[in-house]
Amino acid sequence: MTEGKANSQIMIAGSANVDFVVRAPNIPAPGETVLGSDLMIVPGGKGANQAVACALAGGVLTSMVAAIGNDSLAGIVANSLSSAGVHLHRVESERSTGVALITVSEQAENAITVAPGANADLSPTDLPDLSDIEWLVVQLETPIETVTAFARAAKIAGVKVLLNAAPAREIPAALLQAADVVVVNEPELSVVAGIDGSIAAQLQRVGVSCAVVTLGGRGCCAFVDGRWVLQPAFTVEPVDTTAAGDTFVGVLAAVLSQNHSIEAALRLAAAAAALTTTRAGAQSSIPKAAEVIAFAADGPCGERQPLMQYCGLSTINA
Repeated sequence: MTEGKANSQIMIAGSANVDFVVRAPNIPAPGETVLGSDLMIVPGGKGANQAVACALAGGVLTSMVAAIGNDSLAGIVANSLSSAGVHLHRVESERSTGVALITVSEQAENAITVAPGANADLSPTDLPDLSDIEWLVVQLETPIETVTAFARAAKIAGVKVLLNAAPAREIPAALLQAADVVVVNEPELSVVAGIDGSIAAQLQRVGVSCAVVTLGGRGCCAFVDGRWVLQPAFTVEPVDTTAAGDTFVGVLAAVLSQNHSIEAALRLAAAAAALTTTRAGAQSSIPKAAEVIAFAADGPCGERQPLMQYCGLSTINA
């Protein structure tokens, strides 16, 4: 990972939303009304968040293909991507720009409801030319047929594919076969793996050369070509966990695209995600590359042994 732009080129294909965010004492239970703070309207969406993280926190040349409506919200999405240095391949849609309704609690947890809008119009024919692309990053907030078609086209073109299998859903075999790296959080892992059991057992069942699970404040664990790689979480005081996972994915792709080791990629991605939780908002919370590098070098980090035990690796040389 380097400060500023590198020669690597990454394309993010996926969702772009506008987030309507309210901070509240707690996330409402069914039927409960909670008084919150003033409304914040900010750019978001898994794909767009990852694109901004890749360019800003990862420091690599990044482009994005996304479907956006012809409405007043479209400018919020486009301007944020442009400000981060992301080149947008815009697919026009007659639907409204995607929206997410987000409640953030005082404990920094969040509850999110997404209205996909224009994101549902991203089609298999919308993938731009991949001749200068090294990595394609996709998620599951756009039609699964489109995601699968994009990943397969990238595989045929010799482009590596990182799949963030979120939100959780059953993954077509063709999509998994096209993926070089799969990243999930803990609840998503059990859906993708299709089995119960330890995190280690589930990771082994994903069936790709590099399967990564993020575990929030515990850290992350990866099963890479038959070996285990663990990265304990960096110690911070969280304010808002929104976009932390997306920042992790964007930085992971950026570092891997520069041919760094998986160990280095996980450490920098974990550092970037931790910094993101110390700030409010989605894209507005994503740090710059220089901050990530400095924090990864000096920031306090958790212990390895508890993470091993949590993953079911206490008796394995991980």
